[in-house]
Amino acid sequence: MERDRDRIRILLADGQHLVRQGIRQLLEREADLEVIGETDDGLEAVRLARELKPDIVIMEASMTGLDSVEATRRIRTELPDTAVIILTNSEDEEYIVGLLGAGATGYLLKNTRGDELVQGIRFVRAGEFVSHPLVAQKLTKRATRRPIAVNSVEHLTNRELEVLKLAARGMGNRDIAGYLGLAERTVKGHLMSIFNKLGVGSRTEAVHEALKRGWVSLEDE
Repeated sequence: MERDRDRIRILLADGQHLVRQGIRQLLEREADLEVIGETDDGLEAVRLARELKPDIVIMEASMTGLDSVEATRRIRTELPDTAVIILTNSEDEEYIVGLLGAGATGYLLKNTRGDELVQGIRFVRAGEFVSHPLVAQKLTKRATRRPIAVNSVEHLTNRELEVLKLAARGMGNRDIAGYLGLAERTVKGHLMSIFNKLGVGSRTEAVHEALKRGWVSLEDE
């Protein structure tokens, strides 16, 4: 049967059956979301991702068989078009940074509301980075403890840095344009310049690179 390209295909990886069942029931109420598989094991999650090629993997941080950092790294390396959203109770900074460095495109806590998870899935599918507010606060504190080295970012303009910081906070192009008083096409142009300078192909990769290098802060206004 031909694949429905309008639906977001999702693989669930969580060690608790009841959690997976609850998430499946939540997501399958949405016409544009489809759960195509599930597992309680990290190694199996990688195998199923290879086989099913989902649009998004929703993964719990504490997986058996293969830890979620390595599972995320393998999935993102082998299937760059497949996004990974981490859904967990853990707020540990080092673990968060490790998962982001492995390529996770979202980090949500399990107390996230159902509608927020659904919205987060759609944002990630659209190429956005999503995170729970508490996670964003922790990353903000971490970033402010590691000042930006001016020489390391001198090839980015001040405006490009502004755009990158707002993208790291999860803002879309339209919101960034409104915040900075720019045309949306101008924001897109800045992002393309950032991608070229960082040698990446998407805003998610740019945010990951900036977080790893300590270039951006996720500070509130």
